[in-house]
Amino acid sequence: MISVHIICEGRTESTIVKNILAPECAVNGIYLYPVRNGRTRKRGNVTLDRLDFNIRDQLHNNRSTYCTTFVDFYGIDVDFPGTKEAATKSSISEKQDAVCDALTGKLALTFEDGPIQRFIPYVQMHEFESLLFSDPSQLAFALREQDLAQQLWAIRNDFETPEHIDDSPVSAPSKRIQKVFPRYRKVQMGERAVRAITLKKIRRECPLFDAWLAKLECLPPISA
Repeated sequence: MISVHIICEGRTESTIVKNILAPECAVNGIYLYPVRNGRTRKRGNVTLDRLDFNIRDQLHNNRSTYCTTFVDFYGIDVDFPGTKEAATKSSISEKQDAVCDALTGKLALTFEDGPIQRFIPYVQMHEFESLLFSDPSQLAFALREQDLAQQLWAIRNDFETPEHIDDSPVSAPSKRIQKVFPRYRKVQMGERAVRAITLKKIRRECPLFDAWLAKLECLPPISA
């Protein structure tokens, strides 16, 4: 059995891991367990101190498991490793790599080789709601406002992939949804939307998210 503890930004991500990702991966013998990162500040900021504590806690206390993260790039703390370098990059994959590599590098400074080899960093570009633009028609259906499909498709069609939808305080994916549907509530509607869109469709439309799951699905057993 291969176990992976996923440190999640919030309640919605934890629910998605528990109810959607975990059953999918369990078929391949990969068992996912969500771990809440704790309270976050306004805009969902993930603080370095809290995430650092949780990663270390998981790697030290669960020596037969892997640890990964499921946090948003949008609103990430300004002192988070790699954010300055990410700002100089043009592609979303380079931005993601800058943050993930810097986070791993910071942890490696005070970690022995064994535990850090069990860490798989992941930062969602640019936000959880990016995934919901994988199928705007089904997103509108999940919001129970199918008349919004055209507006949501107009947003999606402006970008190469859903993961390219940017991360400013007025144009992040969640802000775009709220603009056309002010009653949007992430916790209540996030899982419903993912189920309507389907994980298969999300993976097809969001290559970075798909690559993360593919990496988890291919993890080897940990030697005793």
